[in-house]
Amino acid sequence: MNAKSSSSSHADPDGLARRRSWRQSDSPVLRSWAGSRIAQVSSVVLVLSLLAALLAPWLAVQNPYDPATLELLDAFTRPTQEGLSGARYLLGADDQGRDVFSAIVYGLRMSVAVGVSAVLLSLLIGVPLGMAAGYFGGWFDSAVMRIADVQLTFPVLLVALLIFGIARGILPAGYRDDMAVYVIVVAIALSDWVQYARTVRGAVMVEKQKDYVAAARLIGRSRTAILARHILPNLAAPVLVIATISFALAIVTESTLSYLGVGLPPTEPSLGTLIRIGQGFLFSGEWWILLYPALTLLALALSVNLVGDWLRDALNPKLQ
Repeated sequence: MNAKSSSSSHADPDGLARRRSWRQSDSPVLRSWAGSRIAQVSSVVLVLSLLAALLAPWLAVQNPYDPATLELLDAFTRPTQEGLSGARYLLGADDQGRDVFSAIVYGLRMSVAVGVSAVLLSLLIGVPLGMAAGYFGGWFDSAVMRIADVQLTFPVLLVALLIFGIARGILPAGYRDDMAVYVIVVAIALSDWVQYARTVRGAVMVEKQKDYVAAARLIGRSRTAILARHILPNLAAPVLVIATISFALAIVTESTLSYLGVGLPPTEPSLGTLIRIGQGFLFSGEWWILLYPALTLLALALSVNLVGDWLRDALNPKLQ
């Protein structure tokens, strides 16, 4: 008894010191992360999801979209049970004998890729427009903000549907499925750039009145150099918060479009496609085909949103 208490007394100070070192860090972000259990759990879930998406070819026991690897005899195998072929399915098999776990990690990979690509493209559109509108003002500022105001009157999903439909109508029929991923990325990006433009514009209007910008003008810096080298680094915090939250919205938008049947085709796996396929078997008893992809999407979107909320508070100087 004494040995256990003495060993625990020796172990506890190290753990306490480690936790205190995180909470007493010079970085307010690390202190905030160490003091928030929700941020820690959300970060772990997000990192695990991203690793699963990145390592999908190595984690999956089969390529779920290669017909040669499917076992039709194992169709509708229940979770943790063996199919007629002798293979065991951790999360069950669907109507084609496709391993649900493998389909989920491949679908997660596609959903994450679409989300990251859409966020990067919307960032590349919205940030320069917002910076130029806030710095130069005048007719350009009015034009950008009026376009943004008009777009904000429509739901993001409706804008994405409209852009996706127009792009699909322009493309030749033979290229629609091949270009579906690129079309949906552009559709989501064009429906979400407004958030970046409005936030960046407001931040630039504040920053350009500060002394360091006036000093840069006095030494002969060009407007482009002032925006790129002096103002842009100070916009990193709000842009990072918007990008994190937009990442979750992009994944949900892609999944919604795929669920409605106007997003990615069945040959391009995504979580939305898997949920749409699984819905048809929910009431016939094969609940696992829908449940596990839906839970994966819920965990991913929720963790990204919670991390975004934590970043918003951690990077807010008024809350430090």
